[in-house]
Amino acid sequence: MIAKDIKWRIQTEDFKQILAIDFATNIDNQNMREIEKAQELLNLGKKVEVSIREYKNKRSQDANAMLWVIMNEIAEKVGTTKDEIYIQMLDRYGVFTHIVVKPEVVDKVKQEWKITRELGEVVINGKTGIQLQCYFGSSSYNSKEFSTLLEGVIYEAKELDIETITPKEKEELLRKWESKN
Repeated sequence: MIAKDIKWRIQTEDFKQILAIDFATNIDNQNMREIEKAQELLNLGKKVEVSIREYKNKRSQDANAMLWVIMNEIAEKVGTTKDEIYIQMLDRYGVFTHIVVKPEVVDKVKQEWKITRELGEVVINGKTGIQLQCYFGSSSYNSKEFSTLLEGVIYEAKELDIETITPKEKEELLRKWESKN
């Protein structure tokens, strides 16, 4: 949900500061259910928590479907699974972060991520840790990140002489993606 025409004020009621926010937006079914649930909780005297964050475009289902079709074709060509190709593509074109963990929890942290690469020992403030490069799954990508992944997968497919989408079709998929969000 993207809010427009936002007005906010801080009120004091019963010695408590209250933040009141007024805004206008288009509400889809999912957001409407969330708003109704919050209203029900408030009517029951329950507390609710609201999260505000910067809006980032998410990818469209069409673009996501196309990504998986191409990765499946690559998998068939090289004799592996589409999931293995997905991991390879995340490794080459995906979004990652570096973290340092205690040596005894390396395996547990690796289980929580699609792909991790162990970069080696580091010493911070006299304590030894293991630096990991951890890749995020594509479902968390914004449009720019997903576009990079899709372009990389298309490149890999072309290198294997696999017919993919035309630049115009790719542009149309990404345009739809942008307009949906």
